[in-house]
Amino acid sequence: MNPSIALLTHDASLQSLNTFRLPARAAWFAAIEALPQLAGLIAMPEWKHRRRFVLGGGSNLILTGDFEGLMLHVRISGRALVAESADAWFVRAGAGEIWPDFVRWTLERGWPGLENLALIPGTVGAAPIQNIGAYGLEVAERFQQLEAVDLETDEMVTFDRAACQFGYRDSVFKREAAGRYLITAVTFRLPRRWQPVTGYADVARELEARNIAKPTAWDVFDAVVAIRSRKLPDPARIPNAGSFFKNPVVDATVFIRLIAQHPDLPHYPKPDGRVKLAAGWLIERCGWKGRNIGSVGVYEHQALVLVNRGGARGEDVLRLAEAIRTSVRAAFGVELEPEPVILGSQPVGCVGG
Repeated sequence: MNPSIALLTHDASLQSLNTFRLPARAAWFAAIEALPQLAGLIAMPEWKHRRRFVLGGGSNLILTGDFEGLMLHVRISGRALVAESADAWFVRAGAGEIWPDFVRWTLERGWPGLENLALIPGTVGAAPIQNIGAYGLEVAERFQQLEAVDLETDEMVTFDRAACQFGYRDSVFKREAAGRYLITAVTFRLPRRWQPVTGYADVARELEARNIAKPTAWDVFDAVVAIRSRKLPDPARIPNAGSFFKNPVVDATVFIRLIAQHPDLPHYPKPDGRVKLAAGWLIERCGWKGRNIGSVGVYEHQALVLVNRGGARGEDVLRLAEAIRTSVRAAFGVELEPEPVILGSQPVGCVGG
């Protein structure tokens, strides 16, 4: 492909580009493998008048209908150590790099720090948007900066950690900046004075089962991969979008009520006095684990994951999700919030995986 020209496709299928394998089409589609290709699109007179959506790996996306706009699929590659200090390595990756491959690559080069985030599907560019996290670590804790194109001004901009306004599975790119920026590269700060993050119960149990008292970064990586492989379905075999609901965070008053009624409720106190609850536990207690509504079901090994049993459409996913939310609300008085981006015919701006 000419690096200065993006191939613009009309009426493109998106079914293979989302891990839930939901059928949908984009009125226009372009794969962005290099910045000059984006510049070429921006120069088109139709650019300013067309809805746009930035697509990564499609692992955090629910398509509820056709997209009547321009789908920009980020495929920008590249990995490099760009700086070093006495305390850290600074590693930069193109936004289109596959996240699990990138994590393994950093460890292979002796730069630990991302091992708790192993095997999370998606791309490097989507990681800070979602502030992906697992097993005691969030990407914000290893983040240095990102580079992006402002799709409104056509300018290159840089965001540091403060500018990203990271929150739990959240960032400025999911709120007021939603849809405005196309991330092109992300730089991570990986600590030289590395310490294992093993406080998460599942990780601690897995390491204990392996008789590992002083884990290396590779030990933590292997433990996380084993845990995720047991609990979560491979999207290549069973289409899904990973954890469908965020773990709800409640205030102390609500938590005191719930723990009195359910002493075995898993919970994780936060520094601000609120308490994070396990959404999967709430869903399982409502009897949803392993159940189906039509062609969409709750995964039998992890109640937090919804799966495509075959032939599912976006509306089928939303129907099951709403039934689960209603059950949890009635049983516990707790609201569940979907984690994936929901994209249909209405305007929305985020990155899908």
